[in-house]
Amino acid sequence: MIDKLIDFAISQRIFAVIIAVALAVGGVISYSKLTIDAFPDVSTTQVKIIIKAPGMTPREVEQQITIPIELEMQGIPHQDIVRSVSKYALADITIDFEEGTDLYWARDRVYQRFNNIKADLPASMIGGIAPVTTPLGEVLMFTIDSESMSLVEKRTLLDWVIRPSLRSIDGVADVNSLGGEVQIYRIKPDFSRMAALGITLDDLQKKVEKNNANFGAGRIERGDEALLVRLPGRMKGVGDISNLVVKVEKNGAIIRLRDLATVSIDALTRYGYVTKDGKGEAVQGLVLGLKGADASKVTSQVRERLAELEKSLGDNVAITIFYDRKDLVSKAVNMVQTALGEAIVLVLIILLVFLGSIASAVTVAMILPLAIFSAFILMDYFNLSLNLMSLGGIAIAIGMIIDSGVVMVENIIARLAQPISKNMTKLQIIYHAAKEVSTPVISGVLIIIIVFTPLLMLDGLGGKLFAPVALSIVFTLASSIFLALFVIPTMASFFIGKPKHEDTFLMKWLLRGYAPLLQKAFKIEFGIYALLLLLLAGTFYAFGNIGKTFMPTMDEGNIVIGIEAPPSINIPAGIALNTEVQKKLMQDVPEIASIIARTGSDEIGLDPMGLNDTDTFLVFQPKDKWRVQDTEWLKDQMRASLDGIQGIEYGFTQPIEMRTS
Repeated sequence: MIDKLIDFAISQRIFAVIIAVALAVGGVISYSKLTIDAFPDVSTTQVKIIIKAPGMTPREVEQQITIPIELEMQGIPHQDIVRSVSKYALADITIDFEEGTDLYWARDRVYQRFNNIKADLPASMIGGIAPVTTPLGEVLMFTIDSESMSLVEKRTLLDWVIRPSLRSIDGVADVNSLGGEVQIYRIKPDFSRMAALGITLDDLQKKVEKNNANFGAGRIERGDEALLVRLPGRMKGVGDISNLVVKVEKNGAIIRLRDLATVSIDALTRYGYVTKDGKGEAVQGLVLGLKGADASKVTSQVRERLAELEKSLGDNVAITIFYDRKDLVSKAVNMVQTALGEAIVLVLIILLVFLGSIASAVTVAMILPLAIFSAFILMDYFNLSLNLMSLGGIAIAIGMIIDSGVVMVENIIARLAQPISKNMTKLQIIYHAAKEVSTPVISGVLIIIIVFTPLLMLDGLGGKLFAPVALSIVFTLASSIFLALFVIPTMASFFIGKPKHEDTFLMKWLLRGYAPLLQKAFKIEFGIYALLLLLLAGTFYAFGNIGKTFMPTMDEGNIVIGIEAPPSINIPAGIALNTEVQKKLMQDVPEIASIIARTGSDEIGLDPMGLNDTDTFLVFQPKDKWRVQDTEWLKDQMRASLDGIQGIEYGFTQPIEMRTS
């Protein structure tokens, strides 16, 4: 079969060139379609149910909400585990499914079970199934800044203008609202007055609910026209609510709501808040990316939409983006792409130096871009994303995929310089030369592929992180086998003429030192064996003593300080504490440009923290403006500043790191 493949490539050279061009074009198209992110998606197939139950203690939440839902979720096909967190007024239930389970199928099954139990849960609870996102779904964060707007107005702007607009963007799962105050109309009953008039709290509630709606009353026909009749009853403000008729006495006296209660504008009970730059509270929006969406494309569209919205909000309102996943993605991908480009140039130089022929070097080097393009095609076919891991795998494979091309071209040059028979044509010589080394080329590459296959057998987090590395290496190396047997012989027939098979000047110089050294090594054979055993023992010793980690920490360019205050702290005290922390950090560490801290639970409930837990996001000045351009030194400066604040515990992490650690 291999012989037929080589024979077909040599006899149909134009077709082989067309195949090579098609691989290049297909690779470019596939690259443009690949999802680009900093990390592979390490999350399991999971569905979250988030319930808010105002006023309920953790024990009550566990007994009345969490346990009933957990029991109802048992027995769903392909279910792996059900886990939960119960806190004050909040229940967070996560249902994990087996790998390969369709997410939307799983959500449908959970939704059906949740509807079965919903009627048995407390009537005061609100919530349901969380958006289709992942723990790494926080792709963009922004704040609404305005000196003339109150916290209520900022939050209203976010909830009713910005959030609906951003949710319409393809790839946005939801927009989480944090901080500020949600406006409500509060009715404070006068129970003594109600008792005197014989009106219960239930009567009052029903009156408000029934009278807060518009009703249709059919139509009136007048000549050829039809006039629609409606009864507007929806209340629009404090005045409408206060004037609501609650009861009409027998003597005709009208009792209105203002006679029984005080109506005022207030704010909804808060489970968290946001502070910024040591200036007090702020309002933050957090864009959640849809599972499987391209983070770079999503954030680009979100930025464009926010810029459009900002123009329509007036000069006194600014939308400030302080975290964008695209910055990290671009930095990471560009870094690996630069490494790939440098590796290709370096390989070309080495080939030219050692082969001594531009034609030979170019022929061998053609396998590099074509193998990478082929890997992109396979990654697109198998729905792999382009990230640090997959690109890193291709970078690792660069040095290995060139071997098969070098072996093939070297043998072709040798046979063309010294043909087996003078009656053979150039194409016949190339065919026999390629056929001679086809088995070593295939077996050598297959051995390398087999070495990386154990990475494909990892499961859990390790499998999700390192499988893209192994797959990209396998795709690239497997492509190099086909290219070495099908494309390289064809290109050699075009580029390589009548070569002289002799060592280059560099090889002659290296051989002059290598040959005597090899002869001496044969004379001290047992000494060489002893040295190898010593090195092997040293390897085992070093392996047992060096530090080990699951994976190295990547510098994301952003630092998050996790701050823990006393568990009993309230919102005003927490705001004062975080404001103090921010002022001190910005005063002591001038490298910090901005600080945005979120405390407690977010609006959706994806991050159920307590009021004593704060994630402090730091935005830095450009690195060339730092006093010392070293992140660890900067952390030491922040530690020195934070150590002077009493009553807190803190730790350093990063936006993605804190979701994967």
